[in-house]
Amino acid sequence: MSDLNSLIMEQLQWFIGGVIFLILILLVMVLTQGAKLRKMRRKYDLMMAGSGVENLETLLIDLKVQMDSVEDEQEEQRKSLEILITKLQQVKGQVGIKRYNAFSDQGSDLSFSLAIMDEKKNGVVISALYSRDSSYVYAKPLAAGESTYALSPEEVEAISLAVQQG
Repeated sequence: MSDLNSLIMEQLQWFIGGVIFLILILLVMVLTQGAKLRKMRRKYDLMMAGSGVENLETLLIDLKVQMDSVEDEQEEQRKSLEILITKLQQVKGQVGIKRYNAFSDQGSDLSFSLAIMDEKKNGVVISALYSRDSSYVYAKPLAAGESTYALSPEEVEAISLAVQQG
């Protein structure tokens, strides 16, 4: 046992030196980490300043709730927009009118053909024939720019004017 004690006494200075060296390295690491932590804390305080929130977790939860509500509202707006686009395609917004003299021997350009269609060329063509003695009004349905009834040249021209206008 005395041999062991003498061996430890001989190597004690190296052992204490190693421990002191290890303590110095750990002290430097603690100081470095403390500086990094202070720097991060300053950035955190700067980020949280003026937010009215005590901690980052509450801020993130609030942002998530706001994001969810924005996404819900965006989905509602997308659905509304799809409905509006569908309705807008069905609106009879293409109009063409052709005025003419139906009876060349009498009257003037008081007769007309009016085509009212949507984007798919569905709609109606209305023709009014005027003479001094009487007036006649005809309506013919349109599907894809065609009618199940025979179309006069003036009605065909009114349809083409409506297509050009649209």
